[in-house]
Amino acid sequence: MRIRAALSFATHDFFRSQGFINVHTPLITASDSEGAGELFRVTTLPPGAGAVPVPADAVAPDAAAPMGADALAALEAQVNEAGSEVRQLKAAETKDKDAIAGAVARLLELKAQLASGTSPTGKDTDVPPAANALADDFFGRAAYLTVSGQLCAETYACALGDVYTFGPTFRAEDSNTARHLAEFWMIEPEMAFTDLTANMDNAEAFVKHVVEYALRHCADDFDFFAKFYDENLHSRLSALIETPFARVSYSEAVEMLRDEIAKDPSKWEYPEVEFGTDLATEHERWLAEKAFGRAVFVYNYPKAIKAFYMRDNDDGKTVAAMDLLVPGVGELIGGSQREERLDRLIGKMGDAGLNPDDYWWYVDLRRYGSVPHSGYGLGFERLVCYVTGIQNIRDAIPFPRYPGSCDF
Repeated sequence: MRIRAALSFATHDFFRSQGFINVHTPLITASDSEGAGELFRVTTLPPGAGAVPVPADAVAPDAAAPMGADALAALEAQVNEAGSEVRQLKAAETKDKDAIAGAVARLLELKAQLASGTSPTGKDTDVPPAANALADDFFGRAAYLTVSGQLCAETYACALGDVYTFGPTFRAEDSNTARHLAEFWMIEPEMAFTDLTANMDNAEAFVKHVVEYALRHCADDFDFFAKFYDENLHSRLSALIETPFARVSYSEAVEMLRDEIAKDPSKWEYPEVEFGTDLATEHERWLAEKAFGRAVFVYNYPKAIKAFYMRDNDDGKTVAAMDLLVPGVGELIGGSQREERLDRLIGKMGDAGLNPDDYWWYVDLRRYGSVPHSGYGLGFERLVCYVTGIQNIRDAIPFPRYPGSCDF
């Protein structure tokens, strides 16, 4: 916890020294930043609550039926499943455009039902507001715990220049692994007039600064680690500070992996790697630990496996995205240049199953003039794991929250 505290202070110290403004973004949101649907819903409706009462003469016979809290929860599960189907179809080696279009349409339909709090009866009939099951909920609409402050940070960046947010985020991903938490902290800078290259430059400078700060101010703790836990930890972190980070395109990284895997596929849990593959941790660690022997940025990822807000490259196949991979952990940072072109952004939102009307404020940042801007996100607990050598992310945060566990 002392090292965690030092890394937290160093984070604010770095961005303050670079002229960034610390901003606070909402923890409760109506948007799905990643388009993945893995969200915790915020509601004051009691479990098992029935539909909101509606006078018999207020709704046409064929109107949509209002849903209760349990029905809304079931619909949320369907949204999650539909989102997963869209991601899988887009990541497939052979793209079935009709299947993708159908899955996206289904996802949009489910999200529309969730937003309205009504279930369709087969006819397009307007439902009075009183029939909306969410009308009696606290916000009068579907609301969630945030998975990212990025979209809101972009609004700040377009007004103030360079900003960053550092706060808790939440993801309802049913992953019971040593790398996932349901509640975690994110560091998310957003920089106006910044392209992908400058974005990587800032991320490299940030990581080196916070690691150097921790080594300098927590010497006793690192001596303890060296004596009882990992005698090479200090030298590994010192090498990170002193060595420039490598940079390789996703396409080049895939070819390197294919050549290595071909030597003995049995050594790999996921031996199938090609353009469009979402790299697994074993792939990321091999690149950082074996291929380059240092931290490495992988950039220009396939657009099919990345989020809607990432800027399309001119090749039509990739986006200006980057991941920072470090030895012992794998991915530490994920970032991108943001899509500032209005027509491209709206098209990408449709492809992701998102309704641009629900993101009117985000779209308006482009509609009325925008600037090239970039940013990245760093999971703070993963940083703590990397700097301390801890293998299980649940040991990097007090009172960890994960599937099946919410003690204290």
